[in-house]
Amino acid sequence: MSAVPPDAARGPEPVSEDRARRILALAQLSSTVGDGLFYVCSALYFTRIVGLSPVELGLGLTIAWTLGLVAGVPLGHLADRRGPRGIAILLCGLAAAATTAFMVVQSVVPFIMAASVYAVCSRGAQTAQQALLAGLVDRTRITLIRAFIISRLNIGLAVGAAAGGLVLTIDTSAAYLTAFAVDGCSFLIAAFLLSRLPAPAPAHAASSLPLLTVFRDRPYVIVSLVNLVLVLHLPLIDVALPLWILNHTDAPRWMVSVVFVLNTVVVVTCQVRMARSITGMASAVRSVRFAGAFLLAACGVYAASSIGSSAWLASALLITAAALMTVGEMRQTAGTSEISFGLAPVGSYGQYQGFFGMGLTAAEAIGPLLLTGMLIYGGATGWLVLGALFLAASLAMGPAVRAAERSIASRPPVAPANGPSPRPAHALAQEGS
Repeated sequence: MSAVPPDAARGPEPVSEDRARRILALAQLSSTVGDGLFYVCSALYFTRIVGLSPVELGLGLTIAWTLGLVAGVPLGHLADRRGPRGIAILLCGLAAAATTAFMVVQSVVPFIMAASVYAVCSRGAQTAQQALLAGLVDRTRITLIRAFIISRLNIGLAVGAAAGGLVLTIDTSAAYLTAFAVDGCSFLIAAFLLSRLPAPAPAHAASSLPLLTVFRDRPYVIVSLVNLVLVLHLPLIDVALPLWILNHTDAPRWMVSVVFVLNTVVVVTCQVRMARSITGMASAVRSVRFAGAFLLAACGVYAASSIGSSAWLASALLITAAALMTVGEMRQTAGTSEISFGLAPVGSYGQYQGFFGMGLTAAEAIGPLLLTGMLIYGGATGWLVLGALFLAASLAMGPAVRAAERSIASRPPVAPANGPSPRPAHALAQEGS
């Protein structure tokens, strides 16, 4: 750990909040272009070109993303202690190296090693960037700025996925290797962009809590578990919904693409606008409750899309459901962004965001199996059960947040000596209550 130098007090010249927002968004956009390429191309490349069996591929990715899940909190804590900018740059560089290693992998063991480094470093870099965001901007604007970053992140994923589709069409070894090279470059570009940002004041990192403190923060753990249920809508769109459309509705196959594009376009254009309604903890909790209602309604309409034999009716219902679910997704993202930062102690944003982000990784790990079993085999009843789970989680978020606010009311205020001045925890607890 001593080999990683802490962010120095003297770094790049201070930048405005607007420039920090744009640089962080561009860094996320760049790295997620690479992610989109990897997600689309990796399975076919490693099975058809390298010759791994589907079981070997699945085992390797399961090991890799499990390590990425476990590493979130330690890497977030490292970002708090050593400085989030330096750690984010280092992890982006290591992710680029892992992507380059994919180009020479010829057997399962090297694949597992490279995939593990890729998963750990790409997830860790995202966590470090969350801590960097908290260290560079005013606390009251984190939710709005994060919404802007998320909208750009979706652009990156869409561009990467589209480029990956072109690679799949060409379907040659050279095309796949080019995709991995672009993926690696995307992380190097992100690292360069992050180097243009100033380092948060050293006192901000020095105030971080001991490693694994978040695991003993029971109210925050409960909030994170509630959010885990809510973020099941993400693997739903990627895995279970395409299977539902193809096997349970009379809609044309291309509706799978329509639903994905609709979700991406609406998030890109409306996420920031949705986040403007979040002004404190109370409005964040209300946003999550609205999210649960929209997700329940979406599940009900998805269930109805299997009724009848009209392709036009099924398509119309799928589009309606996708729109409802996208609104629910944006409401949930905006509300939980405010909640996850607002309940975290100042100086430990990396550790706490690393833990909160574990919910998304866990949802991506368990979601495909859980959702396909519930929806593909459970049919319309499965959709209604899923909608009820979304609604129950959204209603549980309010009591969970209030319990967390009560537990942090006695925390002493901690503020960095320089840079932006996040509000103390007790002030956050009182806000909007």
